[in-house]
Amino acid sequence: MGEEVILVRQFKNLKRMEEVNTFVNNHELSFLYISRQGCSVCHGLLPQVQTMMEHYPKIKLGHIDGKEYLREARIVQMDEFNHKVSKVYYGVLG
Repeated sequence: MGEEVILVRQFKNLKRMEEVNTFVNNHELSFLYISRQGCSVCHGLLPQVQTMMEHYPKIKLGHIDGKEYLREARIVQMDEFNHKVSKVYYGVLG
């Protein structure tokens, strides 16, 4: 038996606000992942989000390496997050 290959979707790096606006405006469904260097939670969560997004191929993925202004929580419930993404995805695409 061969090894299972897990594909990981890549995020487009967006650096300027104009790039972000163009990215969002040019895609029916887009997801922006905002992180910062040195954020262990951000970097630990990214592979989980990439894997989850395999289920939503029509969502275009963008990444912003930004500055933290507000921290809400260090824990993200992936099941709940996936459910919310699914509602939007199938709500838009039918």
